[in-house]
Amino acid sequence: MKKKLTFSTFIASLFLIGFIPFAPGTFGSLAGYGLYMLLPSWFYDGSCPYLLPLLILALALIAVVICKKAEDILGEDHGSIVLDELIGYFVATLFLPHNWLIGLYAFILFRVFDIAKPFPINRSQKLRGGWGVVIDDILAGVYANVVLQILIQIYPKFFKI
Repeated sequence: MKKKLTFSTFIASLFLIGFIPFAPGTFGSLAGYGLYMLLPSWFYDGSCPYLLPLLILALALIAVVICKKAEDILGEDHGSIVLDELIGYFVATLFLPHNWLIGLYAFILFRVFDIAKPFPINRSQKLRGGWGVVIDDILAGVYANVVLQILIQIYPKFFKI
């Protein structure tokens, strides 16, 4: 299928980041880390505990529609669709303190789980209509988040908390 730039492919590729010819998912996740670093700490300090989860949920629902439209143009779960990486990365950072080290480990762990796709991430990709594209990254983000929550409980000083 011929690649075509439309509103959906532009957004799904995170403003063309997904069209980088190597490791587009990593670059999409790296964009998430960059955005994370730009966000003010109050998104994460508990003063507005529901704001970030609601924003991620809203973005995920919108992403399902956008990714489905991009899939119709580019092909099923095309590598240039990286909006889902952004969402998964932010799931990996939910309910954690906001600092560069936690953001970096969220990036690394999210990429590990997104690439390895342990159960049930590997099965979730089979969902249709854009859901499989987004859900597998949300699950990879959940796995990364759980690992970080445990590591922070074991050794908080490492994360400068």
